[in-house]
Amino acid sequence: MEMYLYAHPERGPEPRSGFAGKSSEEASGEETHPEFGCNDKGTQREPMKQDRHSAIRELVAAAPIGSQGELRRKLVKRGFEVTQATLSRDIHELHLYKGPNGYAVPNGAALDDGEDLPGTEEVLNSFGLKVKQAQNQLVLITTSGSAQPVALAIDSEDWPEVVGTIAGDDTVLIICPDNKRANLLRDRLEAMIG
Repeated sequence: MEMYLYAHPERGPEPRSGFAGKSSEEASGEETHPEFGCNDKGTQREPMKQDRHSAIRELVAAAPIGSQGELRRKLVKRGFEVTQATLSRDIHELHLYKGPNGYAVPNGAALDDGEDLPGTEEVLNSFGLKVKQAQNQLVLITTSGSAQPVALAIDSEDWPEVVGTIAGDDTVLIICPDNKRANLLRDRLEAMIG
């Protein structure tokens, strides 16, 4: 491919071919800083992650949101273009759960990014009532409305004895890989419940 130069009266010589292959950033000479979301002149390119998280917390606290699609549409109205994958990560990072009235934060508290969550032992001691075993599955009975935060606390531990959890209103089903590890986990949970 041949390349011809022409002299623009204001910009000087530029190549005549290859314009279509440049992004708007390349064409403008700006580079986006990957961590801060701004160009090399310090101009904001897209809202920061913590701003998006704050907006999500505000939206969830203001009105029931029944689906990720609905949450995404509300974020777009506020100027946040997000993909489904990013929104899923945000929901996980904010510890949101989906209950009968839509998305909410555990115990209805709007958590700040830096705020520490209570530990698993504290959550189980406060909300756990008893544990029953059925082969490789455990049924953890909690106080009413507490199953979601208890399941979240157990999931966040990343214990090898836990394959997964399913939470209702006052019951958490914990699936273990086998009976032996279910026994070990039952003993641990009973000790934490007190």
